[in-house]
Amino acid sequence: MPRGGVRGSGWGHRLSNALKTTVLLAGLTALLLFVGERLGGPQGLVVAGFFVVVMNFGSYWFSDRIALAMHGARPLEYAEAPWLHQMVERLAARAGMPKPKLYLLPTRTPNAFATGRNPEHAAVAVTAGIVDILDQRELEGVLAHELAHVKNRDTLIGTVAATLAGVISYAAQMIFWFGGSLLGRGDDEEGGLAHTLGNLGVLLVAPIAATLLQLAVSRSREYGADATGAELCGDPDALASALMKLERGAELMPYDRAPATSHLFIVNPLSGGAIMGLFSTHPPIPERVRRLREMSASMGSRTWRRAWA
Repeated sequence: MPRGGVRGSGWGHRLSNALKTTVLLAGLTALLLFVGERLGGPQGLVVAGFFVVVMNFGSYWFSDRIALAMHGARPLEYAEAPWLHQMVERLAARAGMPKPKLYLLPTRTPNAFATGRNPEHAAVAVTAGIVDILDQRELEGVLAHELAHVKNRDTLIGTVAATLAGVISYAAQMIFWFGGSLLGRGDDEEGGLAHTLGNLGVLLVAPIAATLLQLAVSRSREYGADATGAELCGDPDALASALMKLERGAELMPYDRAPATSHLFIVNPLSGGAIMGLFSTHPPIPERVRRLREMSASMGSRTWRRAWA
């Protein structure tokens, strides 16, 4: 593909991802309403809906500032790394979007993430360690991936999914400790032991189901950002190489300052074995690399898009 512009990832791919995300977010919403109903009947539904509206309102308007503050990020001035700013400017122009603000995270763990509710209010943050292990070609691939998240509105989707999952987990704990008494729904309404066992089941199942749905949203978005980012920079091999280096860097220097935001990063910053990998917010790096290699091998044709459906 010529490096002068981005053709887009194909309407079929975008439609497929939009449908998957809609279904998954609808599943999270339905699960939350179920937990709310279990907690307090019709009143519980109203309370659950209220929590969703309030928390998503705050997440929509302030998610970027909250995420950056949690990691102690500071603005990266132009004079500190003019070449990096120029790289982001070039990629943003190619993507047809404003240049996002650049931030620096004070950690040697190599990683990066994007945040913000839309391209006009976006920020890209890189760690101090990422420039130590990636060459400029690989770093351009990483930045293209992050700009793809912004362009595809993934940062907003991820925030909504994380918020819904958090509310579900909190509500499930309230059911276990207080039953329906907080909202005027007593145990005798459901029948003693059966009601208690039902609450225990909700406590165990609801957070796991919410987490799995959230992970499905995050993993789908990562594949899409890999595809869009590789097309944006015109070099899938560079992004594939960067992913392998970043995975190794995260294994050697795990970063757990704010685990709740791990889904934002290009590779999972947390350490974990095979079991934890099942609950990772990111798809396996070998699979992401395989898809990128396939994309590179067929970059001259349009058939590569099928690998990302």
